[in-house]
Amino acid sequence: MRIDDVVGQREAWARLMKMEQEDRIPHAMLICGPAGCGKMAVALAFASHLLGDSPLLHHWNHPDLHFTYPTIKGKSMGSEHQPVSDDYAVQWRQMLADGPYFTMEQWMGAMGADNQQAVITGAESDQIARELSLKPSQGGYKVCLVWLPERMNLTSANKLLKVLEEPPQHTVFVMVSEEPDKLIETIRSRTQRFAMRRIDTADIEAALVERRGLDPSMAHGIARVAEGNWNKALEAVDAGNENRMFFDLFTMLMRHAYARKVKELKKWSESVAAFGREKQKRMLTYFIRMVRENFMYNFHEPQLVYMTPEEEQFATRFAPFINEANVMELTDIFSRAIRDISQNANSKIVMYDITLRIIISLLRKP
Repeated sequence: MRIDDVVGQREAWARLMKMEQEDRIPHAMLICGPAGCGKMAVALAFASHLLGDSPLLHHWNHPDLHFTYPTIKGKSMGSEHQPVSDDYAVQWRQMLADGPYFTMEQWMGAMGADNQQAVITGAESDQIARELSLKPSQGGYKVCLVWLPERMNLTSANKLLKVLEEPPQHTVFVMVSEEPDKLIETIRSRTQRFAMRRIDTADIEAALVERRGLDPSMAHGIARVAEGNWNKALEAVDAGNENRMFFDLFTMLMRHAYARKVKELKKWSESVAAFGREKQKRMLTYFIRMVRENFMYNFHEPQLVYMTPEEEQFATRFAPFINEANVMELTDIFSRAIRDISQNANSKIVMYDITLRIIISLLRKP
């Protein structure tokens, strides 16, 4: 993988190349930045560069590249077995083959996870130590790329700390973190933080045109809505994606609530109550964004609004019903529902309660 496969982030790449030219590549670096900014893509391109862009990297099976990532305990695993990355190597390589931009939810789906928590186990750190103790087979660097190190359990973190304290020669740890503050301080102190920014809107727009074949005007609108997040841009491109479903559910909810169709609202609440809790929380988070965007739409300042063309078309009719008298109330309704769902409240009750509260909220006038 090369830097040309990365969306934007030329400034970040220039900093990495300068580090190499000045012989300042740290033995352990922690790549951080906003979701969807391409941290993993840049990490993969950098690892490829350090390993000489070998043809072995085309299928991500280079002997001097070790991947570590969160895993779950599969149903077929024995009671004493601690899952390690190699248990899911096939799924991982397939994920990378599909592209370097993916989310934890997508990775959980690839592993066939139900409601498990994905972690990096102590057994994984033992395996890292064993593999990195060997000399590089190609005579250059060995690279250990750790995705989401904050998901290491305490045993794993303490074992990895020992490796970082006495790193093997010619080894570079590249850690890609979404929540670096959740890493134990002793590991953070032994890594050099490499901060990345959101992708420039112009870079997302250009990539949508060149890589996805979008019409420039559509690409422009989606790029603004993405707010520097390539994953978010891809979601907007995919007509069958989850956000499209959430948009349909939002419009249905608001129309039924405005018309006070209690029977239809009960059917709505029962249908979304069947979703898993994580999906319900993502839906409610989307609803909060839609409330905010519809409220901002009323100010007639396009630069303040971040909606897809379809969302904006709905806002032309719906936005007037979101005003200073109810915008905070509606936001609070959805925020409290997220909290209740997180605390394992009955989903049917929570969702039906939402519908009734929204009926009242939409009646409020400024």
